[in-house]
Amino acid sequence: MARFKKYLGWAGIAFVVFFLITQPVAAADFVGNVFAGLGSAAESLSTFVNALVV
Repeated sequence: MARFKKYLGWAGIAFVVFFLITQPVAAADFVGNVFAGLGSAAESLSTFVNALVV
């Protein structure tokens, strides 16, 4: 089972590298969308906490 996890991890890394090399614009868009989503989640959490305090 440990070998399978090791190979699966290497396959995942290989896929990410392949994706970055073959479609760098799409990869950059994906990363930008992930960070935009995280920023939105942080803003929502901040609004929620501020509503609790007030």
